[in-house]
Amino acid sequence: MIRVENLHKRFGGLRAVGGASLEIAAGSITGLIGPNGAGKTTLFNVIAGAFKPTSGRVFLDNKDITGLPPHELFHKGVLRTFQIAHEFTTLTVTENLMMVPGGQRGEGLLDAWFRSSLVRAEEAVIREKAGEVLDFLGLTHLAQEQAGNLSGGQKKLLELGRTMMVEAKIVFLDEVGAGVNRTLLRTIGDAIQRLNKERGYTFCMIEHDMDFISRLCDPVIVMAEGAVLMEGSAEEVKSDARVIEAYLGTGRKNRPKVSP
Repeated sequence: MIRVENLHKRFGGLRAVGGASLEIAAGSITGLIGPNGAGKTTLFNVIAGAFKPTSGRVFLDNKDITGLPPHELFHKGVLRTFQIAHEFTTLTVTENLMMVPGGQRGEGLLDAWFRSSLVRAEEAVIREKAGEVLDFLGLTHLAQEQAGNLSGGQKKLLELGRTMMVEAKIVFLDEVGAGVNRTLLRTIGDAIQRLNKERGYTFCMIEHDMDFISRLCDPVIVMAEGAVLMEGSAEEVKSDARVIEAYLGTGRKNRPKVSP
């Protein structure tokens, strides 16, 4: 579904990504791991349109999407979540979900003034969809809670729920387990697996929790110093000498520095 070819991203003199090439298969849950500074989040940001690459190409279903802005990629079904959740704190959980679908009638002045019945009808459909998403995620009891009052894990679930409000093709998850307790992390993992198996979602996730990666991901791609070091199963990755060296830092004093 996603193909990245020889991607480079520099910030001034700092090389964040240097020649990364990888593929994410449709229907997979692909893990992306690596030590801090490996270029994982920068790679996500380039694929998702937040940054334009210095060079290299990104393809979605064999169509070049290099440098497209996030709102265009959103309409193509390319979505991402963030390590720090970006909820609308003063809106309810339901309202946060209802904000997601684009092109709603109520956003247009003429429809809002002169076609209010159509606006209300569309809003009712979107509200029903939001209710279905909350039920799927086990968040129905928090439907009217302000999103800013949720725990860290609940906010991560809400972010996942936002991807369910549109027709997502691939979702990039940036450290979905960061700051989440083990119980909620299992719930998030279950939701990801169900979305993958029951609804055909493709996922790529950055994560440092290898138990979580091992449970969900196949394959696992390892990045180091801005490039892909290896790809394999979780067990192959954990036992590979190159991966152990990259994480433990053996010989790093002779390696070029990269940005965080």
